[in-house]
Amino acid sequence: MIVRWVTGFLDTPAAGAAAAERFWSAVTGTTLSARRGNGTFATLDPPAGEATLRVQVVGDDPARGHLDLHVDDPFTAAARLIALGATETARDDEIVVLRSPAGIVFCLVPWHGEQTAPTGYAGRADQLCLDIPAAHYEAETRFWRAVTGWDHDAMPHCPEFERLLPAPPIPMRLLLQRLDDGPPGVHLDLACDDVPTEVARHETLGATVIRHFPDDWTTLHDPAGRAYCITARPPR
Repeated sequence: MIVRWVTGFLDTPAAGAAAAERFWSAVTGTTLSARRGNGTFATLDPPAGEATLRVQVVGDDPARGHLDLHVDDPFTAAARLIALGATETARDDEIVVLRSPAGIVFCLVPWHGEQTAPTGYAGRADQLCLDIPAAHYEAETRFWRAVTGWDHDAMPHCPEFERLLPAPPIPMRLLLQRLDDGPPGVHLDLACDDVPTEVARHETLGATVIRHFPDDWTTLHDPAGRAYCITARPPR
């Protein structure tokens, strides 16, 4: 299985979906596409290049995220990932929904030739962080290494993290984070050249700061209460 592209999904309960979608469109400088799937799905289209972010209206709390892996054949790929420890939860004519061994939701979807990274952002949404409970961290790390086949950076100076780095042209990388508490999940990280300035811009648009880690990152909530991070990494 070859991962050809990665999309981050922002899943929001209906009551907060409109506000969250306006926020993320403004933050990323994208345009919300026409809705599809009975109005459930839309894409955040960048000024140039191909999208790496989509939105979905869901029927249950809380606001959260998941990732889509774009592959040549989702059904063949699903069989391989189930052998690695994933659990299938749903499928339709094109898509397979799975959970990782630690319980992180992700989808296998068909690749439609995406290969041009989005451009034009003030802060680049270029990283999906997989939040992994400590008891599952080592096994989950092995799982995602096997799933992606990407280069990995164990980050010995930050042992609670590991990066998985895709080869071009995939712009969205993965960060694995060991949690001392909390459920498994996915959140979005944005890279920028100036964290305080970017945080202030997000606050103006409706975000709320949760905590600062000086010189590294700031964690915020979007208008729907979904956590995400602005990080001190130059946008690629």
